[in-house]
Amino acid sequence: MSLLHNFATVGAATLASRVLGFLRDATLAAVVGTGPVADAFVVAFRLPNLFRRLFAEGAFNSAFVPLFGRTVEERGEDGARRFAGEVAAVLFWTLLGLTAVAQIAMPAVVWVLAPGFLSDPAKFDLTVLMSRIAFPYLLFMSLLAFVGGILNTYQRFAAAAFAPVMLNVVMVAVLAVVAVVGVPDDVALGAILAAGVALAGVIQLLFVAADLRRLGFSIPILRPRLTRSVRRLLILGLPGVVAGGITQINIAVGQIIASMQASANALLYYADRLYQLPLGVIGIAIGVVLLPSLTRQLRSGHEAEFQRTFNNALEFALALTLPASVALAVIPHEIVAVLFQRGAFDAAAVDGTAAALAAFSFGLPSFVLIKVFSPGYFAREDTRTPMWFAGVGAAVNVALSLALFPVLQHVGIALATTIAGWVNAALLGIVLWRRGHFVPDGTVLRRTSLLVLASLVMGVVVHFGALAAEHWLTAPALAVRFLTLAGLVVLGMGGFVVFVQITGATDLVGRFRTLRRRQGTPRDL
Repeated sequence: MSLLHNFATVGAATLASRVLGFLRDATLAAVVGTGPVADAFVVAFRLPNLFRRLFAEGAFNSAFVPLFGRTVEERGEDGARRFAGEVAAVLFWTLLGLTAVAQIAMPAVVWVLAPGFLSDPAKFDLTVLMSRIAFPYLLFMSLLAFVGGILNTYQRFAAAAFAPVMLNVVMVAVLAVVAVVGVPDDVALGAILAAGVALAGVIQLLFVAADLRRLGFSIPILRPRLTRSVRRLLILGLPGVVAGGITQINIAVGQIIASMQASANALLYYADRLYQLPLGVIGIAIGVVLLPSLTRQLRSGHEAEFQRTFNNALEFALALTLPASVALAVIPHEIVAVLFQRGAFDAAAVDGTAAALAAFSFGLPSFVLIKVFSPGYFAREDTRTPMWFAGVGAAVNVALSLALFPVLQHVGIALATTIAGWVNAALLGIVLWRRGHFVPDGTVLRRTSLLVLASLVMGVVVHFGALAAEHWLTAPALAVRFLTLAGLVVLGMGGFVVFVQITGATDLVGRFRTLRRRQGTPRDL
């Protein structure tokens, strides 16, 4: 199956998840707004997600997939099952212990992540309660990442990619029941929302476990032991925890500082969800698919294919990311107003969210580039170098957040996250190039400059299109506003595609035709 087809599979699944995620967040905005329950939910939901992405997805994407792939090649199916069983035993009991400690220490954890909540004891106590209920989500999602790593190694990307859809389905259902039935108070509302998160984790894990069973891969139940393979995974995975979680580290830092401003966490959350849509569809798809492909090519000694795959992935990522970044920067207010402004989400919330979204949008290409460059290190089992670069990015983020927050409030936090992302991406790309592990060819460099120009031209078209359609974008009927925004999106995409096809910036039409092929090689990208 071609690399582009795998990108499309994961991207389509992520798009479905993000669309349902938008429906979830739009319902959340209407039911909860940006008040204390929303602030508490953001912290409670982000806490297990932070640990999941640091200790599960980051570690497994960077360390487990290359090691498991090597084990499959060198020790066969039986050796791979043994290795999986050893890792599963250590992972499960470690996560269980972490969950138990977190339940006991949750007030201290919330104090660290949201110190500003101490000024509102009711909100602080609600956040602690919701965090305790939602935290087991970490256990289920970490095991999901583990199973997903096995499936991805065998080129089965669909189940793990579609699993997040289950979270959004469950949460939309929970919010719909709350909207119809109602709840007596904020505590009950918060507890129900947090319980929905934990339930969704169970359903997601069962979803990928079913696909693993269809694959015919069974994981033996073993007692936890620090075997040689597990120690190697820890050595590679611990740096990967930091390197793979740079975005989450930056968000956590922003959350701590934002807790000093009322509703800031909620405003950043809604803005983050919007720019995460293209980041998830493009960045996650590339990150998931690229690492196993690069690892196989290195193991086989196919350096030319490795470089071709790297260059094609870079070009494809920028072709999809740059126009999305420009669009979010040009019409953030229109996007937020149409998608969220209803119910408890008022005009002030629109203004605050749109300002943060504009600041985040400039960092979108950098976060996708991190997803492209990182596998170039991880495929060689080098997780230390990205770790140091992640540390530099985190330091930049902390310093700028502290410096900009007193002046720009929550927008300063978003801007600091953007700058930190570019610092991290630049370090990753430059060092890969200097080591000779990434050699950008002349065609990619020329096409990248044309993609930038095409995106800017598209931005001008969308800007004036929004001005011309202002009457319909603010119409009383929600359907009219949605259709108008959709029209602007189609206008921008159409102009962008026409420009890049005419100038030869990239052959998007030809690339998407390859999605009809079921077989191919990385050069089909």
